[in-house]
Parts: sequence; C-alpha cells; structure tokens
Amino acid sequence: MTNEELKSFYFGAYRFSETSDGYLMAHQYTKNQEEYFRGKDLYWFERCNASNAKTIEFISGAEEVSFRYRFYWRGSEDSIELWVDGRPFVITKVSDLPKEGTLVYPIPGGNTEKKMILYLPSDSTLLIRDFNIAAPAVPRVKKKKILWMGDSITQGYGPMRSAMTYVSVANRMLDYDVINQGIGGYIYDAGSVSEMPGYRPDEIFVSLGTNQFEENSLKSVEAFYAKLREVYTDTVPVTCITPVWRTDLSEREFEKFIRFCDEIKNVCKKYDNIKVTDGFELIPHSPEYYIDGLHPNEKGTAEYGRNLVHSYLDMLK
Repeated sequence: MTNEELKSFYFGAYRFSETSDGYLMAHQYTKNQEEYFRGKDLYWFERCNASNAKTIEFISGAEEVSFRYRFYWRGSEDSIELWVDGRPFVITKVSDLPKEGTLVYPIPGGNTEKKMILYLPSDSTLLIRDFNIAAPAVPRVKKKKILWMGDSITQGYGPMRSAMTYVSVANRMLDYDVINQGIGGYIYDAGSVSEMPGYRPDEIFVSLGTNQFEENSLKSVEAFYAKLREVYTDTVPVTCITPVWRTDLSEREFEKFIRFCDEIKNVCKKYDNIKVTDGFELIPHSPEYYIDGLHPNEKGTAEYGRNLVHSYLDMLK
C-alpha cells in the first residue's frame, strides 16, 4: 500500500507529512499551531506531535497485517495494539521495540471479513511506511467528526495502553472520527485555538483545567471559550468535561481545585452551545483507579470512557 492509499485508512489525522525516505507522519494540528507550541513550551511542542492513539481502521478478510515503523519521539511507553472484531488481539509494548523495525501480525479466523483497528501509541510519535493488508480491504466509515481538546489524560497518559485511554474507550462506543488534541501538561490556552483550514468538526469536546487552579486561572478559561466561539461560532456543539476527581492535593489545594471546577461550569453557562459534564461523576473516588493520584490508570480510564458516553448520550436526549 502506498502512503497516499494509507491516508484513507487513517483516523485522527488532520494532515500528513512524509520523510525523505518515505515514512508517513500523521499530525493532529496545523503547522501554525505546531509553531505556536514550539515558541510557547518545548514540552508541549514534543507532545503536540505524538500519535495520540490514532487508529488505522478497515474491514478485510486478511490473515496478516504488516508495516515498517520508526519512532520519531518517545515519551511514556505505552503500546501499539491490533483489535479484531472489538477485542484486543495483539498488544505490543513500546518498551519492547527498537527505534525502527517491522511488525507482522498474523490474524486468526481464516479469510472471513473482520473489523480491524490498529491503535498507535498515545505518548510517542510513530511513523509508518509499507503498510500491507494481505487481502482486499475497505476503510471504516465514521458517523461524526469530533475535535477533542485536553491535557495528558486526554492524550492518554495513565493506562499505559493506547487502546485504553478514556478517549479510545469512549470512541469504541461512539465510533466517531476523533482528532485528539490532548497534550501532556496543557491548560486552557486561547493561543492554540485557531482555524484549521479544510476541517470543521461536527462537535467539540474540551477536557481541561486539571493543570491550573491558581487564583488567576479563570481569565484563561474565559479567553479560551471566547476564542472557541470566535473560530467555530455557536453552531458547533461543545461538551465541556470538568476535571476529574484526584487524590494528590492537600486539603487546602483540593478546596481551590473544587472552586475552579465550579468556575469553569459558570463560564460555560454563558454559552448556549456548551453542555457540561461533571468530571467528578466519571471515575470512582478511590486511589485504586489512579496511577499517581492525578492520572487514571487502565481501570480508571475504562470507567471514565464508559461513564462519559452514558452522560453524553443522556444530554443528547
């Protein structure tokens, strides 16, 4: 399969670039947005190029899938996963892989048609070439285009599995075409909200605020939603997910955190097109659902994704 052919099987990419030796890189931001991050914070810049659990999805009777890969950048090491008919078939840990190589996945079940999803790492940047599906294949067709903005939890840090980020869990239920713009350490920052030529989402999800609850943070929340309205008008529905419960704060810090979550809700009430989901209701309030008191683990993201979808579908009724 050529890189041009592969693009039609990719989900989660806004644009593509190609190395001089033919590796395809999928981007979720415009060039201007990436340059903004480069000038703002190099930590954010590295992560704005991460694969963010993008997927390659198709229906085929193939008994083997293979591709050459190269890591452009590695952060926390999660996984590359192949799911077949809604179940994990192969989980390849990033930590077990050299920087460059070939992956070959034999697939059971004979040549009957199967729905296959290849999840790329969430906190590393993986480039691909020579993607091969050993039988005719057709790309999946998605229902809606979703732009999903967030921080490290949205990008996928925590479960250490790309298919188990809360966005991945939620989207197995929703089956949308999601561009995941989560970045580790990110905050409400209006500077990153800008037009994406040729792309207009059907809906927007925003999950920010965990990394900022200082006294002066409210202004950045107000500026963010004002800019979001300016770029997308009030015709695009927005779901705001307030920060999830956490265990790593002192009593005084936690009180400030709760006040900030309430302030986010109050800002969103000013906009008719924004609906709010209370993050405190999405994950059980127990340390066993977190890896560090802040980031949900695999058990926590499974709850987060499922409960978010139930809340979102209820709001649509």
